[in-house]
Amino acid sequence: MSLPAMVQEPLQARVVIVDDDDLFRESLGLNLAEEGYDVVDFPNGESVLAYFEEGNPADAVLLDWRMPGLDGLGVLRRLRETRVETPVVFLTMLSDEIYEEAALKWGAVDFIDKSRRLPIILGRLKLITDGAKAMVAPGTQGAGEIDAAGNVRRGPLELRLGIHRAYWKERQVDLTLSEFAIIRFMVTQSGRDVTYRQIYDIVRGKDFVAGFGTDGYRANVRSFIKRIRKKFRDVDVEFDRIDNYPGFGYRWRDEPGEIGAATDAGAAGTAERAGVTDEAD
Repeated sequence: MSLPAMVQEPLQARVVIVDDDDLFRESLGLNLAEEGYDVVDFPNGESVLAYFEEGNPADAVLLDWRMPGLDGLGVLRRLRETRVETPVVFLTMLSDEIYEEAALKWGAVDFIDKSRRLPIILGRLKLITDGAKAMVAPGTQGAGEIDAAGNVRRGPLELRLGIHRAYWKERQVDLTLSEFAIIRFMVTQSGRDVTYRQIYDIVRGKDFVAGFGTDGYRANVRSFIKRIRKKFRDVDVEFDRIDNYPGFGYRWRDEPGEIGAATDAGAAGTAERAGVTDEAD
């Protein structure tokens, strides 16, 4: 008589919350715990730094900006200076782009308005905690070269999946988590056009309804693509790899001979249709 096999429960993703607002911290922590996350919370920057200095793990950090003593940006700097690469998401009421730019420059992966609904926060956490699991297997057509660390290389583009950072010609592109996920999805398609709906589903979740009418999400997707193009052009004024297929969507365009470049006839057909970068679309 054989003994029943032991079933190993999947490990919970651990999320660290850092916020001096006790009620907000408690409420968010309870909501995340109900969604299956292991939650650890701290009321200030000094205490969370001590947590990491002791070698404790985390899969993501949700960090407030304005706190007494050491503020959120100071916490992020200290984490990166001590080589703690845990993904950091700012949750703050500060909406000015100057704060977002500073956060991304210092290695945050996202910047979310504190007033956003819980599903938005959960969606961003899922992108983080899923990590490389959502990436196609090495050797899959269109995936590009995946190195031993699980990073994706496609021509001059490098996507470091573990820290959710993008590099173009070895220069960092300051993408948010959602923008990174969009690029990751586009470059893993084998020269195929990607629809507006597919892009929107990456950011908001499948079948999420937004805007006016059945196609109300398109304006939102256009805004995402416009921001992504601008960020790449901030590091390379000649960047032109995101083409649009008017009325349908977008695609990542490879140059001939690059790693991961599509060679099949179907991809060549979409390349002809999408060979224009209409900023309005």
